[in-house]
Amino acid sequence: MNSAKFLTMAPQSRPPSRMAPLGMLLGLLMAFCFTFCLSRQNQEFALSNPEKSSTKETERTETKAEEEPDTEVLEVFHPTHEWQALGPGQAVPAGSHVRLNLQTGAREVKLQYEDNFRNNLKGLKKGKRLDVNTNTYTSQDLKNALAKFKEGAEMESSKEDKARQAEVKRLFRPIEELKKDFDELNVVIETDMQIMVRLINKFNSSSSSLEEKIAALFDLEYYVHQMDNAQDLLSFGGLQVVINGLNSTEPLLKEYAAFVLGAAFSSNPRVQVEAVEGGALQKLLVVLATEHPLATKKKVLFALCSLLRHFPYAQQQFLKLGGLQVLRTLVQEKGTEVLAVRVVTLLYDLLTEKMFAEEEAELTQDTSPEKLQQYRQVHLLPGLREQGWCEITAHLLALPGHDAREKVLQTLGALLATCRDHYCQDPSLGRTLASLQAEYQALASLELQDGEDEGYFRDLLSSVESLLKELR
Repeated sequence: MNSAKFLTMAPQSRPPSRMAPLGMLLGLLMAFCFTFCLSRQNQEFALSNPEKSSTKETERTETKAEEEPDTEVLEVFHPTHEWQALGPGQAVPAGSHVRLNLQTGAREVKLQYEDNFRNNLKGLKKGKRLDVNTNTYTSQDLKNALAKFKEGAEMESSKEDKARQAEVKRLFRPIEELKKDFDELNVVIETDMQIMVRLINKFNSSSSSLEEKIAALFDLEYYVHQMDNAQDLLSFGGLQVVINGLNSTEPLLKEYAAFVLGAAFSSNPRVQVEAVEGGALQKLLVVLATEHPLATKKKVLFALCSLLRHFPYAQQQFLKLGGLQVLRTLVQEKGTEVLAVRVVTLLYDLLTEKMFAEEEAELTQDTSPEKLQQYRQVHLLPGLREQGWCEITAHLLALPGHDAREKVLQTLGALLATCRDHYCQDPSLGRTLASLQAEYQALASLELQDGEDEGYFRDLLSSVESLLKELR
């Protein structure tokens, strides 16, 4: 109507001669608009696009349909291992293998994993709607499961649980019985200290046989290798019992007693001090100076070496008690070549100990350390010269065996400053060194041919040539 008014008002300003055609045009226009409005009276707006409005309405209808739960009852399709056509309205169990047949245009389905589908199909009744997503649970399902869990925890054990508990009791013993057994076992278990006490008692018992005493000493040697055990042996008086065993009239008891003492003395200053104060040094020297089997003297010499090494006070007492004379007599006996090599090794160790102590004091610029002062009181080199060890060591160079020669060469080098004049006046020593030089030159050349970079015989050859050079 407003449009009509606008159109009717416009001609008033025009000339009267043109009003007739305009009136006819106005009439036609009003008739057309009236007809069009009647045809679109159901539309919300007369000038809107009917296709777009229809599309929007359809989308709103489909969205509502998707949001509403599907109450339709679907028929469950039971697939097999063969491809089968899937009918309209049929539901497929989760995990089924579905394909589209491009030739027929039909959907086909078959089983993929038989065991999974048996579990999925179990409990389903025909006519029920199939829950395709079996891994999702609602909050109500979780609440129900939790309630059942709590109820199950509070319920009394069923017959099956009771049977299982009875089986467990039959197979496994109660903890109380196990504790009782452990308490009984603890009575039998012995500490190292208790074992050593028992072994010392067996060795010191007059009722024990010789074999039992030897077995006790043999077992005891295993334990006293440990420093703590050796000190424990000292604490309850066992060390002195073993030292007194050196006075036995049985050579085997002396041998194994010295074996135990050598293990206990090794690098154990506390035990070394107590041993010297207990008279062990004198007893060891007496055994070496008297007639005894070679095996006994080997063990006694082993104990003596363990007592003297790294213990300058014992070395002083050794010199005062005439230890060098005892060792000289020992190496000059027939059939004691093995002992001679061990004696030479001991002398070399004692000489190098004192030398290293002096070098250490010079490096640290400490001219009066207690250790150095103790070593300075050990006058070993003068004693060796006085007791004729310059000549003895030179003659020992004729011993067979490269290992024995190596140790003698080392000792000769350590005594060179003290025994130089004697070595230069000894023609037999020069001949022996020349013979060894020729022998080791041949052996060293063989090592070079074999491609050995660092040869054992080349080291021996170097020692021999060094001595020859110093004596010329």
